[in-house]
Amino acid sequence: MQQDMIVIIDLGSEENASLAREIRALGVYSEIHPHDITKDALAALPNVKGIILNGGANRVVDGVEIDASEAVYSSGIPTIAFDHKGADAMPSGEDERKKVLSDFIFNTCKAQANWNMENFINDQIELVRRQVGDGKVLLALSGGVDSSVVAALLIKAIGDKLTCVHVNHGLLRKGEPEQVVEVFGKELGANLVYVDATDRFLDKLAGVADSERKRKIIGAEFIRVFEEEARKLDGISFLAQGTIYPDIIESGTKTAKAVKAHHNVGGLPDDLQFELVEPLKMLFKDEVRACGAALGLPDNMVYRQPFPGPGLGVRCLGAITRDRLEAVRESDAILREEFAKNGLAGKVWQYFTAIPDFRSVGVRDNARCYDWPVIIRAVNTVDAMTASIEEIDYAVLHKVTNRILAEVKGVNRVLYDLSPKPVATIEWE
Repeated sequence: MQQDMIVIIDLGSEENASLAREIRALGVYSEIHPHDITKDALAALPNVKGIILNGGANRVVDGVEIDASEAVYSSGIPTIAFDHKGADAMPSGEDERKKVLSDFIFNTCKAQANWNMENFINDQIELVRRQVGDGKVLLALSGGVDSSVVAALLIKAIGDKLTCVHVNHGLLRKGEPEQVVEVFGKELGANLVYVDATDRFLDKLAGVADSERKRKIIGAEFIRVFEEEARKLDGISFLAQGTIYPDIIESGTKTAKAVKAHHNVGGLPDDLQFELVEPLKMLFKDEVRACGAALGLPDNMVYRQPFPGPGLGVRCLGAITRDRLEAVRESDAILREEFAKNGLAGKVWQYFTAIPDFRSVGVRDNARCYDWPVIIRAVNTVDAMTASIEEIDYAVLHKVTNRILAEVKGVNRVLYDLSPKPVATIEWE
């Protein structure tokens, strides 16, 4: 069943994502689109029942106050304006705000509350089949939540037309490459190609300290690996990715600066040889998990903590060295093991270690040492757009600290990051 849609036109609001989530919570699908959307682009959106002009603090761009395109005003689609000059401001009270939204969506627009995972999955299966046709698809399978859900959805949609490629770029957590091969290659029976490209990636990253350059290098090298693997296969013309909505939003809009480039959004080369298949690109993180559960994926896969596409490359802060990368991997494994022992694995949304590219003086075996600090980060969130700090019991922190200092080579301090998002982001890079 094709779902009704409410389109949010971005006129500089910092609340676009929150508004989209509120509308979806009412059972109606919603997407965010730029203020200058064209007539053809608007017409191509399915089942648009209403438009919200969402203005805000970033409405003035390059000294000019932006407005919606003529295509929006002449569309004939019911429209309401929030928070911008000459229109009613969005109500601040939660109940009042919900009432205004509900009245507009259901009474003015006559939209149906048909946004649910079953309909979303059926829609995406239909869209993927229509897009791919008789072609074949290559999926970048990291083994994380997003790519795993994409794999499950594509297997349902196109079956053996899908080939999954798992690239070990040397930036994965301890034991992950082996786990991916076991679960997807053996248990789920996917067409799985395993590529060990550790040296290739680390050589490309040698001496690169800037986080955005690292992301772009990793993203571009991924594509090159896939192109090489595709040439070994017959008829591959599509590349599937686990891109989700926060990736797109954080990579920047026409009214908001980028928070950071995501390797599957900002790191793609201009000469990409594939057409992209991104069935999850309009879902928030909690919706991705709900989609995975609806597809029948096991809980330990659906609720696995998020892991960035560039992997430990953005947790080995600054220029990556192999010894510091290994220290990140080992300290992260200790943290995950201790969190699991203490019932925190299912309670904390994301937790990891990061090691910056500087050292401090310490004492080891009655002698001076000059080693790295390990930073522990543990946060909770619903949609990855905001995050709060998990208050970990000191006994657990002491145990983690003692193990890291005793077992991880080249480390002499352990720190706990208390910064929420915003102002900080979840990852350090």
